[in-house]
Amino acid sequence: MRRSYAVVRPVSNTYLIRERDRRRRRELLWVASVLVPLGLCALVYVWLQVEVLRVGYRIHDLEKLLERRVGLERQLGLEAAFLGSPRRIEQRAVAELGMSAPAAEQLIFAEATP
Repeated sequence: MRRSYAVVRPVSNTYLIRERDRRRRRELLWVASVLVPLGLCALVYVWLQVEVLRVGYRIHDLEKLLERRVGLERQLGLEAAFLGSPRRIEQRAVAELGMSAPAAEQLIFAEATP
């Protein structure tokens, strides 16, 4: 549909003055005063949850390390018990160093001194 009968004139708004709406400014300040603390609370909550996760992962890693260390300690204890057994020490002394049990005439007994 064509508007051939309407004359189009440019609108001149040079004499209009914009006034600030005080009610709108109060509403904006009220909304901001409500939303900013809520946003900060949400940010703190998220930060705390991230810290809980981080510390949980750290605790898990430390528990795994503790399990490995306890296993290693158990293994080293068994190895020390095996290496320190009198039978094994005697076998190595005879095989590697050529030692033998002392004869009866080689034994010297110390007397107990009062």
